[in-house]
Amino acid sequence: MQPLTEAPAMVRLQHVGMNCGCEYTSFPMFEGLDDSSRYDHSVGCALIVWHFTHDVRQAVAALLHDISTPVFAHVVDFLNGDHLRQESTEDATEKVIANSPELMEALSGLGVRLEEVSDYHLYPIADNDTPRLSADRLEYTLGNVLNYRLAPWETIQAWYDHLVVGKNEVGEDELMFDDLATAEAFALAALHMSRVYVSDEDRYAMQMLAELLRKHLNRGVITHSDLYLTEPEIISKLESDALAAHDWQVFRAMRQMHKGPHPEKSRVIAAKKRYINPMVRDKGRVADLSQTVHEDMQRFLENSFDEEIWGWC
Repeated sequence: MQPLTEAPAMVRLQHVGMNCGCEYTSFPMFEGLDDSSRYDHSVGCALIVWHFTHDVRQAVAALLHDISTPVFAHVVDFLNGDHLRQESTEDATEKVIANSPELMEALSGLGVRLEEVSDYHLYPIADNDTPRLSADRLEYTLGNVLNYRLAPWETIQAWYDHLVVGKNEVGEDELMFDDLATAEAFALAALHMSRVYVSDEDRYAMQMLAELLRKHLNRGVITHSDLYLTEPEIISKLESDALAAHDWQVFRAMRQMHKGPHPEKSRVIAAKKRYINPMVRDKGRVADLSQTVHEDMQRFLENSFDEEIWGWC
Protein backbone atom coordinates (compact mmCIF):
# COMPACT_ATOMS: atom_id res chain seq x y z
CA MET A 1 0.00 0.00 0.00
CA GLN A 2 2.92 2.40 0.62
CA PRO A 3 3.43 3.36 -3.06
CA LEU A 4 -0.26 4.28 -3.17
CA THR A 5 -0.22 6.37 0.01
CA GLU A 6 2.93 8.20 -1.14
CA ALA A 7 1.62 9.10 -4.61
CA PRO A 8 1.27 12.90 -5.07
CA ALA A 9 -2.44 12.56 -5.86
CA MET A 10 -2.95 10.95 -2.44
CA VAL A 11 -0.53 13.21 -0.56
CA ARG A 12 -2.57 16.24 -1.74
CA LEU A 13 -5.38 14.99 0.51
CA GLN A 14 -3.20 15.65 3.57
CA HIS A 15 -4.11 19.30 3.00
CA VAL A 16 -7.85 18.88 2.39
CA GLY A 17 -9.75 18.93 5.67
CA MET A 18 -12.57 16.74 6.90
CA ASN A 19 -14.61 19.67 8.22
CA CYS A 20 -15.43 21.27 4.86
CA GLY A 21 -13.99 24.67 5.65
CA CYS A 22 -15.98 25.10 8.87
CA GLU A 23 -12.81 24.87 10.92
CA TYR A 24 -11.58 28.14 9.37
CA THR A 25 -14.48 30.08 10.93
CA SER A 26 -14.61 31.34 14.51
CA PHE A 27 -17.79 29.51 15.50
CA PRO A 28 -17.17 28.13 19.01
CA MET A 29 -18.42 24.64 18.09
CA PHE A 30 -15.46 24.21 15.73
CA GLU A 31 -12.79 25.59 18.06
CA GLY A 32 -10.22 23.18 19.43
CA LEU A 33 -10.78 20.47 16.86
CA ASP A 34 -7.73 18.41 15.99
CA ASP A 35 -6.53 18.56 12.39
CA SER A 36 -8.19 15.81 10.39
CA SER A 37 -7.62 15.38 6.69
CA ARG A 38 -9.18 13.48 3.81
CA TYR A 39 -5.89 11.56 3.69
CA ASP A 40 -6.34 10.39 7.28
CA HIS A 41 -9.92 9.42 6.51
CA SER A 42 -8.95 7.52 3.36
CA VAL A 43 -6.20 5.54 5.08
CA GLY A 44 -8.59 4.81 7.95
CA CYS A 45 -11.24 3.50 5.56
CA ALA A 46 -8.69 1.26 3.85
CA LEU A 47 -7.51 -0.16 7.18
CA ILE A 48 -11.07 -0.89 8.27
CA VAL A 49 -11.88 -2.65 5.01
CA TRP A 50 -8.65 -4.66 5.15
CA HIS A 51 -9.32 -5.63 8.78
CA PHE A 52 -12.73 -7.06 7.92
CA THR A 53 -12.12 -8.47 4.42
CA HIS A 54 -8.37 -8.98 3.78
CA ASP A 55 -9.26 -8.21 0.16
CA VAL A 56 -6.71 -5.96 -1.51
CA ARG A 57 -9.10 -4.67 -4.18
CA GLN A 58 -11.70 -3.60 -1.65
CA ALA A 59 -9.07 -1.98 0.55
CA VAL A 60 -7.51 -0.08 -2.35
CA ALA A 61 -10.94 1.10 -3.52
CA ALA A 62 -11.56 2.42 0.00
CA LEU A 63 -8.15 4.11 0.06
CA LEU A 64 -8.77 5.91 -3.24
CA HIS A 65 -12.46 6.78 -2.80
CA ASP A 66 -11.78 10.45 -1.94
CA ILE A 67 -8.95 10.97 -4.45
CA SER A 68 -11.01 13.51 -6.43
CA THR A 69 -12.12 15.52 -3.39
CA PRO A 70 -11.59 19.25 -4.00
CA VAL A 71 -10.51 21.84 -1.46
CA PHE A 72 -13.06 22.34 1.33
CA ALA A 73 -14.62 19.03 0.19
CA HIS A 74 -18.44 19.21 0.19
CA VAL A 75 -18.40 23.02 -0.07
CA VAL A 76 -17.85 22.40 -3.78
CA ASP A 77 -21.09 20.37 -3.82
CA PHE A 78 -22.77 23.56 -2.58
CA LEU A 79 -20.96 25.42 -5.35
CA ASN A 80 -22.23 22.87 -7.88
CA GLY A 81 -25.81 22.93 -6.57
CA ASP A 82 -25.52 19.31 -5.38
CA HIS A 83 -25.37 19.80 -1.61
CA LEU A 84 -28.38 17.55 -0.94
CA ARG A 85 -26.72 14.57 -2.63
CA GLN A 86 -23.06 15.54 -2.22
CA GLU A 87 -21.90 13.39 -5.11
CA SER A 88 -20.92 16.00 -7.71
CA THR A 89 -17.18 15.48 -7.35
CA GLU A 90 -17.16 11.67 -7.31
CA ASP A 91 -17.35 11.21 -11.09
CA ALA A 92 -13.73 12.32 -11.45
CA THR A 93 -12.33 9.49 -9.30
CA GLU A 94 -11.38 7.21 -12.18
CA LYS A 95 -9.91 10.09 -14.18
CA VAL A 96 -7.72 11.26 -11.29
CA ILE A 97 -6.39 7.74 -10.72
CA ALA A 98 -5.80 7.16 -14.44
CA ASN A 99 -3.92 10.47 -14.74
CA SER A 100 -1.55 9.60 -11.89
CA PRO A 101 1.42 7.57 -13.18
CA GLU A 102 2.41 6.79 -9.58
CA LEU A 103 -0.99 5.34 -8.73
CA MET A 104 -1.23 3.40 -11.97
CA GLU A 105 2.24 1.91 -11.45
CA ALA A 106 1.35 0.94 -7.88
CA LEU A 107 -1.90 -0.70 -9.02
CA SER A 108 0.00 -2.65 -11.67
CA GLY A 109 2.43 -3.86 -9.02
CA LEU A 110 -0.49 -5.16 -6.98
CA GLY A 111 -2.06 -6.86 -9.97
CA VAL A 112 -5.14 -4.65 -9.67
CA ARG A 113 -7.03 -3.11 -12.58
CA LEU A 114 -8.28 0.48 -12.55
CA GLU A 115 -11.93 -0.51 -12.97
CA GLU A 116 -11.68 -2.73 -9.88
CA VAL A 117 -10.83 0.16 -7.56
CA SER A 118 -12.24 3.32 -9.13
CA ASP A 119 -15.73 2.85 -7.65
CA TYR A 120 -15.87 1.84 -4.00
CA HIS A 121 -19.66 1.58 -4.25
CA LEU A 122 -18.98 -1.86 -5.71
CA TYR A 123 -18.02 -3.09 -2.27
CA PRO A 124 -20.70 -2.90 0.46
CA ILE A 125 -18.19 -3.12 3.32
CA ALA A 126 -16.51 0.01 1.95
CA ASP A 127 -19.72 1.85 1.04
CA ASN A 128 -23.47 1.24 0.90
CA ASP A 129 -26.73 3.14 1.04
CA THR A 130 -27.79 5.27 4.01
CA PRO A 131 -28.60 4.38 6.78
CA ARG A 132 -26.49 1.20 6.61
CA LEU A 133 -23.07 1.04 8.24
CA SER A 134 -20.00 1.02 5.98
CA ALA A 135 -16.29 1.60 6.50
CA ASP A 136 -16.66 5.13 5.13
CA ARG A 137 -19.41 6.11 7.60
CA LEU A 138 -17.74 4.20 10.42
CA GLU A 139 -14.39 5.96 10.00
CA TYR A 140 -15.67 9.52 9.94
CA THR A 141 -18.17 8.82 12.71
CA LEU A 142 -15.62 7.33 15.10
CA GLY A 143 -13.12 10.03 14.18
CA ASN A 144 -15.59 12.81 14.84
CA VAL A 145 -16.91 11.26 18.06
CA LEU A 146 -13.31 11.34 19.29
CA ASN A 147 -12.56 14.80 17.88
CA TYR A 148 -15.70 16.36 19.38
CA ARG A 149 -14.91 14.69 22.73
CA LEU A 150 -18.15 12.70 22.84
CA ALA A 151 -16.34 9.55 23.95
CA PRO A 152 -12.77 8.60 24.92
CA TRP A 153 -10.52 6.40 22.81
CA GLU A 154 -11.14 3.39 25.07
CA THR A 155 -14.89 3.54 24.41
CA ILE A 156 -14.38 3.88 20.67
CA GLN A 157 -12.03 0.89 20.69
CA ALA A 158 -14.63 -1.12 22.58
CA TRP A 159 -17.27 -0.24 19.98
CA TYR A 160 -14.91 -1.32 17.21
CA ASP A 161 -14.20 -4.61 18.93
CA HIS A 162 -17.92 -5.43 18.81
CA LEU A 163 -18.12 -5.07 15.03
CA VAL A 164 -18.50 -8.08 12.74
CA VAL A 165 -19.45 -8.73 9.14
CA GLY A 166 -22.85 -10.33 8.67
CA LYS A 167 -25.73 -10.51 6.22
CA ASN A 168 -28.29 -7.73 6.43
CA GLU A 169 -32.02 -7.94 5.67
CA VAL A 170 -31.40 -8.05 1.90
CA GLY A 171 -28.66 -10.68 2.12
CA GLU A 172 -25.80 -8.22 1.55
CA ASP A 173 -22.61 -8.15 3.60
CA GLU A 174 -22.61 -5.28 6.09
CA LEU A 175 -20.63 -4.16 9.10
CA MET A 176 -22.78 -4.72 12.17
CA PHE A 177 -22.59 -5.03 15.94
CA ASP A 178 -22.70 -8.27 17.86
CA ASP A 179 -24.70 -6.83 20.77
CA LEU A 180 -27.52 -4.36 21.22
CA ALA A 181 -26.00 -2.19 23.97
CA THR A 182 -22.97 -1.31 21.85
CA ALA A 183 -25.10 -0.65 18.77
CA GLU A 184 -27.34 1.64 20.80
CA ALA A 185 -24.41 3.63 22.24
CA PHE A 186 -22.82 4.00 18.79
CA ALA A 187 -26.10 5.01 17.14
CA LEU A 188 -26.81 7.72 19.72
CA ALA A 189 -23.30 9.14 19.35
CA ALA A 190 -23.65 9.04 15.56
CA LEU A 191 -26.95 10.93 15.80
CA HIS A 192 -25.21 13.60 17.89
CA MET A 193 -22.72 14.00 15.04
CA SER A 194 -25.57 13.99 12.51
CA ARG A 195 -26.90 17.11 14.21
CA VAL A 196 -23.47 18.76 13.95
CA TYR A 197 -23.40 18.08 10.19
CA VAL A 198 -26.73 19.91 9.72
CA SER A 199 -26.28 22.58 12.38
CA ASP A 200 -26.93 26.20 11.46
CA GLU A 201 -23.21 26.93 11.79
CA ASP A 202 -22.19 24.07 9.50
CA ARG A 203 -24.78 24.74 6.79
CA TYR A 204 -24.23 28.47 6.78
CA ALA A 205 -20.43 28.24 6.74
CA MET A 206 -20.48 25.86 3.77
CA GLN A 207 -22.98 27.98 1.86
CA MET A 208 -21.07 31.21 2.43
CA LEU A 209 -17.74 29.64 1.51
CA ALA A 210 -19.30 28.31 -1.69
CA GLU A 211 -20.56 31.80 -2.50
CA LEU A 212 -17.12 33.23 -1.77
CA LEU A 213 -15.51 30.74 -4.14
CA ARG A 214 -18.09 31.42 -6.85
CA LYS A 215 -17.57 35.17 -6.59
CA HIS A 216 -13.83 34.94 -7.01
CA LEU A 217 -14.02 32.24 -9.67
CA ASN A 218 -16.14 34.69 -11.64
CA ARG A 219 -13.57 37.44 -11.00
CA GLY A 220 -10.73 35.21 -12.18
CA VAL A 221 -8.86 35.29 -8.87
CA ILE A 222 -9.06 31.51 -8.79
CA THR A 223 -9.88 28.92 -11.45
CA HIS A 224 -11.83 25.68 -11.35
CA SER A 225 -8.57 23.75 -11.59
CA ASP A 226 -7.39 25.55 -8.44
CA LEU A 227 -10.14 23.71 -6.55
CA TYR A 228 -7.97 20.61 -6.91
CA LEU A 229 -4.92 22.13 -5.29
CA THR A 230 -4.51 22.09 -1.51
CA GLU A 231 -6.33 24.33 0.95
CA PRO A 232 -3.19 26.33 1.87
CA GLU A 233 -2.57 26.97 -1.83
CA ILE A 234 -6.07 28.21 -2.64
CA ILE A 235 -6.17 30.34 0.54
CA SER A 236 -2.90 31.91 -0.57
CA LYS A 237 -4.45 32.74 -3.94
CA LEU A 238 -7.46 34.33 -2.24
CA GLU A 239 -5.24 36.33 0.08
CA SER A 240 -3.22 37.65 -2.87
CA ASP A 241 -6.22 39.71 -4.03
CA ALA A 242 -7.44 42.61 -1.87
CA LEU A 243 -11.20 41.98 -2.26
CA ALA A 244 -10.90 38.21 -1.97
CA ALA A 245 -8.66 38.60 1.08
CA HIS A 246 -11.28 40.84 2.71
CA ASP A 247 -14.06 38.33 1.99
CA TRP A 248 -11.93 35.50 3.36
CA GLN A 249 -11.29 37.39 6.60
CA VAL A 250 -15.02 38.15 6.97
CA PHE A 251 -15.72 34.43 6.52
CA ARG A 252 -13.07 33.53 9.08
CA ALA A 253 -14.43 36.01 11.62
CA MET A 254 -17.96 34.55 11.74
CA ARG A 255 -18.69 33.37 15.27
CA GLN A 256 -22.40 33.90 15.97
CA MET A 257 -25.55 32.55 14.34
CA HIS A 258 -28.86 34.38 14.18
CA LYS A 259 -32.31 33.30 13.01
CA GLY A 260 -34.62 35.50 10.98
CA PRO A 261 -34.33 37.73 7.94
CA HIS A 262 -31.37 39.94 7.11
CA PRO A 263 -31.37 42.09 3.94
CA GLU A 264 -28.03 40.71 2.73
CA LYS A 265 -26.83 37.84 4.86
CA SER A 266 -29.78 35.54 5.60
CA ARG A 267 -30.21 32.27 3.74
CA VAL A 268 -32.62 29.31 3.84
CA ILE A 269 -30.30 26.32 3.51
CA ALA A 270 -31.47 22.73 3.17
CA ALA A 271 -29.16 19.91 4.22
CA LYS A 272 -28.32 16.31 3.49
CA LYS A 273 -29.29 14.29 6.57
CA ARG A 274 -26.48 11.85 7.29
CA TYR A 275 -27.42 9.19 9.82
CA ILE A 276 -26.70 5.55 10.62
CA ASN A 277 -29.12 2.84 11.73
CA PRO A 278 -26.74 -0.08 12.29
CA MET A 279 -27.64 -3.74 12.35
CA VAL A 280 -27.39 -5.96 15.40
CA ARG A 281 -26.40 -9.43 14.24
CA ASP A 282 -29.34 -11.84 14.08
CA LYS A 283 -31.70 -9.22 15.58
CA GLY A 284 -32.29 -6.35 13.15
CA ARG A 285 -31.76 -2.59 12.97
CA VAL A 286 -31.07 -0.84 16.26
CA ALA A 287 -33.88 1.69 15.74
CA ASP A 288 -36.31 -1.24 15.65
CA LEU A 289 -34.82 -2.68 18.84
CA SER A 290 -34.24 0.43 20.96
CA GLN A 291 -37.02 2.90 21.73
CA THR A 292 -34.41 5.48 22.73
CA VAL A 293 -32.66 5.30 19.38
CA HIS A 294 -35.96 5.19 17.49
CA GLU A 295 -37.25 8.37 19.13
CA ASP A 296 -33.96 10.23 18.76
CA MET A 297 -33.69 9.22 15.10
CA GLN A 298 -37.25 10.36 14.40
CA ARG A 299 -36.57 13.74 16.00
CA PHE A 300 -33.53 14.14 13.78
CA LEU A 301 -35.31 13.10 10.60
CA GLU A 302 -38.27 15.39 11.30
CA ASN A 303 -36.02 18.41 11.66
CA SER A 304 -36.73 21.01 8.97
CA PHE A 305 -34.50 23.72 7.59
CA ASP A 306 -37.05 26.31 6.54
CA GLU A 307 -35.86 29.19 8.73
CA GLU A 308 -33.69 32.02 7.50
CA ILE A 309 -30.32 32.01 9.24
CA TRP A 310 -27.28 34.25 9.11
CA GLY A 311 -23.87 34.49 10.69
CA TRP A 312 -21.96 37.45 12.02
CA CYS A 313 -18.76 38.29 13.85
